[in-house]
Amino acid sequence: MRRRAFTASALAGLAAPLAAPAIAQQEWPTKPLRMVIPYPPGGPSDVSTRIVMDRAAQSLGQPIVFDNKAGASGMIGGEFVKNQAVDNHTFLTTTTAMVCITRHLQPIPFDPDKDFVTVSRMCTSWGIFAIHPSVPARTVAEFVAYAKANPGKINFGSSGLATITHLFGEMLQLEAGIKMTHVPYRGSAPATNALVAGEVQAQFDQTCLPHVKAGKLIGLAMLSNVRHPDFPDVPTLREAGYRKEEGDSWFGILAPTGTSPAVIAKLEKAIGDAVRSPDVVEKLHLGGCYVTYLNAADFRGRINDESRMFGNIIQKGNIKLT
Repeated sequence: MRRRAFTASALAGLAAPLAAPAIAQQEWPTKPLRMVIPYPPGGPSDVSTRIVMDRAAQSLGQPIVFDNKAGASGMIGGEFVKNQAVDNHTFLTTTTAMVCITRHLQPIPFDPDKDFVTVSRMCTSWGIFAIHPSVPARTVAEFVAYAKANPGKINFGSSGLATITHLFGEMLQLEAGIKMTHVPYRGSAPATNALVAGEVQAQFDQTCLPHVKAGKLIGLAMLSNVRHPDFPDVPTLREAGYRKEEGDSWFGILAPTGTSPAVIAKLEKAIGDAVRSPDVVEKLHLGGCYVTYLNAADFRGRINDESRMFGNIIQKGNIKLT
């Protein structure tokens, strides 16, 4: 009897430490989550993060503290989170440019592959390939034919050197074998204003959408993988025979390396549930985005693939920041 009692007592003592982490995992989060957004308030990364994470917070049972740490194309916010002690409650919004493009152009203060783990991709910006009505083309095929007959004559604007709106133009040049002249601006709005005014003839940016809808610009193709519901007659660039490799302007969530896998899994599920909510889908649509949720593993694969792809475009196009 004594031996059996001792054995049961010993087993109970061994089980207690094993139960504690499980209980802790069930109770997470134990305090408000801190979501660092490395871009200014009001931009697409900020708006989409707030829409999705506000809904995710409802299922997690804790509020979200949004912390905008903008500057240096996301590098300031990324470095800040990298240098924080891991607390299982601090996370980072990320973008295509931040982890797939900038790293190929200059040294950055963190390693996207080693310093962070993926949680999930939330959504992607609607982008459109638009031209000024003066260009004698109404399809991508006609545009390519015109560009081939007039090398260098078409000027395409972008939100800045080596931005994704620039690289979309470079991608089309490489795939279609055409030559355009890149004109960088200080942001999407001035680039779009220049296109409307006819200062440039083409652009690859979501900010063109309202002007296409108003009839001031011609939409040749959506840059997304699906057609925009408000522009059902505008094909995707892939339907037109281009965009052989996938690359988008998306927004996702990262966690510092060392964050508990159980925490990652729970937050990943909360985000997945949030983006399936009809009101979240509608709010994202009104904000210029559509849901392209990926779980942690698939999101990591997408980052790897797009980093390689954009790196190749930058190398082949001999693109530099200066």
